[in-house]
Amino acid sequence: MSLNNSNAISPETRSYSIFSRTEKWIIVSLAALAGLFSPLTSSIYFPAIPTIAMAFNKSIELINLTVTMYMVLQGAAPMLWGTLSDRLGRRPIFVACLTVLSLSCIGLALVPTSAYWLLMLLRCMQATGSASTIALGSGVIGDISTREERGGYYGLFIMGPMVIGPAIAPVIGGVLADHLGWRSIFWFLCIASSICLVTMILFLPETLRALVGNGSITPGPIYRPLIPVIGRKYHTEGGLQEQVKVPRNPFLLFVYFDILLLLGVNAITNAVLYGVLATLSTLFIRTYPFLSETTVGLCFLSIGGGMIVGSIVTGKMLDWEYQRFKRRVGHSEQITDSRHSTSLGAATREESFPIEQARLRLLPYLILMGVGIWGGYGWCLENQVNIAGPLILQFAVGYLSIAVLNSTSTLMIDLVPKQGSSVTACNNLVRCTFGAVLVSVIDLIINAIGTGWTYIIHAGLFLLALPMVYLTIRLGPLSRAKRFRQACP
Repeated sequence: MSLNNSNAISPETRSYSIFSRTEKWIIVSLAALAGLFSPLTSSIYFPAIPTIAMAFNKSIELINLTVTMYMVLQGAAPMLWGTLSDRLGRRPIFVACLTVLSLSCIGLALVPTSAYWLLMLLRCMQATGSASTIALGSGVIGDISTREERGGYYGLFIMGPMVIGPAIAPVIGGVLADHLGWRSIFWFLCIASSICLVTMILFLPETLRALVGNGSITPGPIYRPLIPVIGRKYHTEGGLQEQVKVPRNPFLLFVYFDILLLLGVNAITNAVLYGVLATLSTLFIRTYPFLSETTVGLCFLSIGGGMIVGSIVTGKMLDWEYQRFKRRVGHSEQITDSRHSTSLGAATREESFPIEQARLRLLPYLILMGVGIWGGYGWCLENQVNIAGPLILQFAVGYLSIAVLNSTSTLMIDLVPKQGSSVTACNNLVRCTFGAVLVSVIDLIINAIGTGWTYIIHAGLFLLALPMVYLTIRLGPLSRAKRFRQACP
């Protein structure tokens, strides 16, 4: 998708949102910038864990507990902020989250080393502010994009929170901790999040369709950017907002069978990804003692590079697959599922489209590849092979993880676009809970059975996602049809 090709937009896409393609890319880029802070505040911490453990005179396991608690709040906080943004608007919640993040970073930079409890508390507060930005950004994408373009936009958006953040955060953390001390990490985060906060206040328009419709309605003062350069030509003072009934309780999304399966796939993928990220520093220093904090941080670039490539390729593939399936069904008003002979009857063309197949068709092959890669990674470290071996496999881990997460997350927004933030909040809750459990016990598992067998367990866990993908493809259309009939009696 070219930024210069802003006029090549179908009438359907134009009626859905008044923003040009260039303006959509800018809005998604702003959301990605804010979303960057969720993994940045988490992963920037990893290279400094040994140093912080020494400073606080605590064990590595106790400092890792702050990582676990961060992940718990990372999963829980979006359930509040995401749901509020689906009702009150994206822009004010973005501002509130970034304000909480900036203040918590100041506290962490000044925390005394005798107060381990305060370190834990402030890390939880930091997670509360930073984690919800991913859910908010997903809601923005649901607001402004149609299915035919959503894969590309989501691919760009996820580069902030799931790609660039994990890639650069450990490098920055390692350099800062090595040369300026661990406190400089939190001063850096304070300055960066404050700059992002000011940028959002100045430029980000409100996108919640219940407030601004397709973007043409001028909302109240708090919803308007101070410098309104995006979409200003199309705004009107009057008009009708979309009458969208958004459930107050996001936990109701868990009763949808297809959503539940997708959440399971994401939870497993995120857990095995964090099983690599959280142990990289300690395992590499133990296996390759010539590494410093800075060079350990640079090792994270391998997995980050895989995520960058995976995000770009997957975003384009999702849009290409959508167009491919769209041509195949020939804009049919009524599509019968070949396995179940189930007619979606009164469904519109969008509702009857086989979106599950379009988004998930390639995932089984990626999961099977991942099983071998995770297992090989552990045995490379166990046998202390040349450092190039684990780094190459890390690249593959990053690519496969982001490919799976992009596909399933985009599909979830496709299925409930009016609750983009809420479903992403549910996604964060489940995947962060699974990740926190794994991070809390992985050091104990490695010490008990060794690195090689630990990652064989990771490979087996990843394999469990395979039947979930097949069930979503086969049974997802039934669940989607049931929701449509309930919404349109």
